Amino acid sequence: MRFILGYLLVIMLCGAFSAPAVAFEIKAAVLRVDYPTLLPISRYDLKPDDLGFAGAILANEDNQTTGGFLGMEFTVEHVATSPEDAEAKLDEIIESGIQLIVVMANAPDLLRLADRAGDDVLVINANTRDTTLRDDQCRANMIHVAPSNAMIADAVSQFAIWKKWSRWFLIQGSNPADQALGDAYRKSAAKFGAKIVEEREFEDTGGSRRTDTGHVLVQRQIPVFTQGAADHDVVIAADASDVFGLYLPFHLWDPRPVLGSGGLRPVTFHPAHEAWGATQFQRRFEEVAKRFVQEVDYEVWLSLRVIGEAVTRTSSNAPTVLKDYILGDEFELAAFKGRKVTFRPWNGQMRQPLILTDSKLTVSVSPQEGYLHQRSTLDTLGLDEPESACQAFK
Repeated sequence: MRFILGYLLVIMLCGAFSAPAVAFEIKAAVLRVDYPTLLPISRYDLKPDDLGFAGAILANEDNQTTGGFLGMEFTVEHVATSPEDAEAKLDEIIESGIQLIVVMANAPDLLRLADRAGDDVLVINANTRDTTLRDDQCRANMIHVAPSNAMIADAVSQFAIWKKWSRWFLIQGSNPADQALGDAYRKSAAKFGAKIVEEREFEDTGGSRRTDTGHVLVQRQIPVFTQGAADHDVVIAADASDVFGLYLPFHLWDPRPVLGSGGLRPVTFHPAHEAWGATQFQRRFEEVAKRFVQEVDYEVWLSLRVIGEAVTRTSSNAPTVLKDYILGDEFELAAFKGRKVTFRPWNGQMRQPLILTDSKLTVSVSPQEGYLHQRSTLDTLGLDEPESACQAFK
């Protein structure tokens, strides 16, 4: 009888360890606002239907792997919407009890949604690179996993200066997003000591880019467009709209390297990146999505992993508690880029290395060697505390 009672006690204890009771549920949502767009230049850049959501699935698996041992249950709702219906969808998400929301939207819509969500909701920007959202247009309830235009420009500038390519020919698109990116490159050039010897604007005339233009026409257009430029070491392309940047390499009048939106491009992640354990991430993502990872997939994955890390460390699902921890000195998270990522407490921007890729392999990673900072060399990318006009986090 004593043996049977002991055996039953062992079974009960084993059951307790293998299947812990759920302490609380952590509910999050990924809200993707879809916009009408033209076909990209390259069909490699076609947007899959599950863009961003595939990263969310993998992140939730990762969060559940850790949280399950602590009695936590992570769930993620995926919501795709139009700009016109975005506010209504946000209301539905919040009314369902979700207060942790990852958003993929352009800058105006992201601000509108963050303001509507209010202080009781934590909004994570996983897409928009507009620097103003980390500057005078920051919001106290919003943090940024997506890098800013300033970070992107600084990543390119550091590499160009490291290579001693200090004379720049800046080619900027005609759309507002291109102009914002071009402005980031101008500020970055001044910051790191480069000289923009000439600027030209490439006008977006519409069309489907790939099918309407074609390589034959481009082969004639780009050399004429770039002819007669002042003596320069490198061409910097500011083409956030995907109109001309990819066409620049091999088509310039003067043979020069191209950086920025074509040639050597700054990204948060890309499918060929394998260093620092990234291969296992790539394989797991491809098993889930049956395709290669895109930047937005990675940024959504990282956003939800930020939530998962904060929840497991604080044992809380309250947005204010999580935000305070995320912005604190103790937070850090592995991101398959050689360094732990953290957040800037003055504007909610994630500090992270940026990969420079030619689309086939990782050429380099910024910040570059030799760029020092009193706090973190990652703060050499983007708005440092004295440069940011953000007041919401003070």
